[in-house]
Amino acid sequence: MLIPSIDLMGGRIVQLVRGEKLKLAFDDFEYWIERFSSYPMVQLIDLDAAMRQGNNAALIERIARRLPCQVGGGIRDAARAQALLSAGARRVIVGSVLFDSDGVNTAAASAFTDAIGSEQFIASIDTKGGRIAVKGWKEQVELTPEQAIRDLEPFCSGFLYTHVDTEGTMQGFPLERAKVLRALTQRQLIVAGGIREQAEIDALDAMGVDAVAGMAVYTGLLAT
Repeated sequence: MLIPSIDLMGGRIVQLVRGEKLKLAFDDFEYWIERFSSYPMVQLIDLDAAMRQGNNAALIERIARRLPCQVGGGIRDAARAQALLSAGARRVIVGSVLFDSDGVNTAAASAFTDAIGSEQFIASIDTKGGRIAVKGWKEQVELTPEQAIRDLEPFCSGFLYTHVDTEGTMQGFPLERAKVLRALTQRQLIVAGGIREQAEIDALDAMGVDAVAGMAVYTGLLAT
């Protein structure tokens, strides 16, 4: 399944390369809402909140009321997760708060599960150079995605794995990585990072893995 991504920064829809370089920006929200209206799930990320540089809360709520969304970016406590679900989000994506200097913060994961239930909780496993990246991908934790998935599986209904090294590059997602991660969990597995063509999405689908695409969608390389 293809899940189109709407990333928000500074009140606009944006696409970044490896989470750093701004490549594309749009403010025609109605066009993209209509364009994605037939998808069973859209990924909606508040990059400003993730980077601790403000937020796009009003836009998040506006879009989540119109599209079936899994929403992420800067969700640091259960109260914020509950507020997003009340505003229309179908699921929330939680990342940085699940990790600390000791590894996986299972107490934080458990708090989200207790508050919103595992079905509405997606754990975000973002990596740079094979290690977990947190706080808008600006910092890293000495933890592999394999370890993170094993520790978080009891708490969530699925995982979002972003391969930051290829994010926004349209160079292709490393399919072997998806195969390794798929073998680790029975939960839904969603991957992102460099996806550029339908053949990749089909290959991932054959493994039982869903795909998030952004740059290839907004440039028209991938038809939607």
